[in-house]
Amino acid sequence: MKLYQNPVSTTCRPIMMFIADEELEVEQQIVDIMAGEQYGEAFSKLNPNNCVPVLEEGDFRLLESSAILKYLAEKSGSAAYPADPQARARVNSTMDWFNTSFYRTFGYGLVYPQVLDTCKLPDAAAQKLQVSEGKAQAQRFLAVLNDHILGHDGPWLCGETMTIADYFASGMISVGELIGCTYAAYPNIRAWYDRIQARPNWQSANAGVYEWAKFTQGPEYSAV
Repeated sequence: MKLYQNPVSTTCRPIMMFIADEELEVEQQIVDIMAGEQYGEAFSKLNPNNCVPVLEEGDFRLLESSAILKYLAEKSGSAAYPADPQARARVNSTMDWFNTSFYRTFGYGLVYPQVLDTCKLPDAAAQKLQVSEGKAQAQRFLAVLNDHILGHDGPWLCGETMTIADYFASGMISVGELIGCTYAAYPNIRAWYDRIQARPNWQSANAGVYEWAKFTQGPEYSAV
């Protein structure tokens, strides 16, 4: 198997950490997305969407981070993707929520419009309004995460055991590092994030986001 990835990518880093934690034999090839390698002819044949990650196993390819995590977990028999139908459904539901609700508002509504030129609006007033609305929506879903998804007795998103939902979510929460998010107003999120950051392979798998954060330091951001 081969994983095409970039160590800065929000959607690649959870897979890289899972591979390290489970000690899976997966070849990893870096795609230089900063230089536009993803738009080249060779990579476009792998993924016409021109983005990482891509998992390749012979003629079989997967293009989505969530699907790749599920495939690797199921193929390896990992306990991080429980076999019990209801437990697995809970993991699937949590991952879907992060993908369709949380990341849309937190990543693309609050964080990226402040650090990525491609997500900024040219008009200053419109840009300010975009970030303000993005923050309001992000806070709404952060409250759901803090009070309901993590508002139970278990230390992880789906209960007592860490699952691939935690891996998947960690990449999205970690982009808050780019604008200095502390999550101080969300104690359950802060505690969960501290737990996952304490994992032995966190630093090696997520070094890219900390390197990126060095380049975004300086401006006063609207953070949470």
